[in-house]
Amino acid sequence: MIDVAAGVLVDARGRVLLMQRLPGKHLAGMWEFPGGKVEPGEPIGRALVRELDEELGIEVLASAPLISLPWHYPEKSVRLHALRVTAWRGEPRAREGHPLCWVAVGDMDMAAMPPADVPIVAALRLPTLYAITEKREPGTFPPASKERRQAGDQNMPVLFLEDDSGAFLLQLRMPGVDQDAVRRAAQCVLATEPVLRGRLLLNEDIELARELGVGVHLKARQLRVLRERPLARGAWVGASCHDAEELELAAAIGADFATLSPVNATASHPGMPPLGWQRFAQLVDEARLPVYALGGVAPDDLNHARAAGAQGVAGIRAFA
Repeated sequence: MIDVAAGVLVDARGRVLLMQRLPGKHLAGMWEFPGGKVEPGEPIGRALVRELDEELGIEVLASAPLISLPWHYPEKSVRLHALRVTAWRGEPRAREGHPLCWVAVGDMDMAAMPPADVPIVAALRLPTLYAITEKREPGTFPPASKERRQAGDQNMPVLFLEDDSGAFLLQLRMPGVDQDAVRRAAQCVLATEPVLRGRLLLNEDIELARELGVGVHLKARQLRVLRERPLARGAWVGASCHDAEELELAAAIGADFATLSPVNATASHPGMPPLGWQRFAQLVDEARLPVYALGGVAPDDLNHARAAGAQGVAGIRAFA
């Protein structure tokens, strides 16, 4: 396993720096995050500082872990450590002649990037909070926008928390309700808050998600029968996972992220033993996609979850 440090440089306009691999190299012509191999015994942060100095002629001043994941190519296996770089000294210039470009996060073309970089793009785009609704009737979803909450809307539940980026994901979960009722509820959410179109996922119903142009959150049993990603890129595909096998199945079909549960004991699943944070961290360490902590966790656990390698936290009761 080769350790690689990759720098995700984000400028003041929110653009990310990509570098094109030179002809004759592995994955030649593809656009990637700059970085390189970690020397034996070298700390990841120090390796990133050295690599970006060598490749771009800049001095890294501030960085933070984004995601770490293993990836297996036919010819080699790597562990990619992606760090978000938010401050540096100097103007990035390719010292070895690599073409460079600044790209908005939403405009990054995953098809033109190495497969191992695709989960990094997902981690960049995903917020840290993932709210899952309890069963609600159509028309009962209150407004979710930050502006309305700041204006003093008393109907705003804690469900619609936002992370520092001002965003969150929302899964519409209505077990035991027929598809027409779910359709009406989803349409109500989108009519009330159009900004949620890019953040809304339906629980399990791939057909309805396609119809409405929103994302889908797959159940674990669906992972065992699907052979490919059920929705085109541009709509989120999440997956419910509980162990290493299910995390691998989610990655294999091209899911953007997974929830891993239960981290702690929950009233809704009293017979399911909790993973605990240590086991959760071990499973996330081997996952090939971003993972949210779910089960007995709340937004207050975000720092703990991030320290365990999670993308963020997800929940029902703690967000409602």
